[in-house]
Amino acid sequence: MRAVVGLRRWRHNPLRRRTDLVEAWVALGALVLMFLAVPVIGWISGTATDDAFRRTIRAQHEDRHRAQALVVRLTTAPARVMYDPETSAERETGRPVIAKWTAPDGSRHTETVRAAPATVRAGDTFPVWTDRAGHLAERPTDLTTARTHAVLAGIGAATLAAGLVEAARRLVVRNLYQRRYARLDLAWAQAGPDWGRTGAGS
Repeated sequence: MRAVVGLRRWRHNPLRRRTDLVEAWVALGALVLMFLAVPVIGWISGTATDDAFRRTIRAQHEDRHRAQALVVRLTTAPARVMYDPETSAERETGRPVIAKWTAPDGSRHTETVRAAPATVRAGDTFPVWTDRAGHLAERPTDLTTARTHAVLAGIGAATLAAGLVEAARRLVVRNLYQRRYARLDLAWAQAGPDWGRTGAGS
């Protein structure tokens, strides 16, 4: 990006090559894209992701319903565990129980719930999420989680766009360097055999 600083100097410098001026303009264009286009791309991506998540959450809340399940009895199945990377240990996230609940359509269901709170006993109640038919379903995504994913998507898109701009700039500059060296080699090949010889005009 130092070429941007010297753009005005290169324009009036008698020693400048055409590739120097092109490199400076390419750097300036990349800088403008970094400060203008990249944030816009990140914002558009984040907004689109947020809208998609909101539609998904709305659909989930329309299809899934919260119900109170009554623990009929405990089971002998092992408790559900999850690996905790912070403590490098496994912790229980719930225990399987036989529970019953009433679906939104009024039908009654009795099934094994594998992620009931670890402290429940027979006769206790706990919340579950079901679909319209009363079958167990995952809890709907909350807005905080959706917003976090949208922010990460926006940052990721902006980072990717910035990387593409920088990669394009480096590719153009590399081609300019190759052209410079090719011209230098050609000029040296033409002047090299007679360089420094007496009467060669050098």
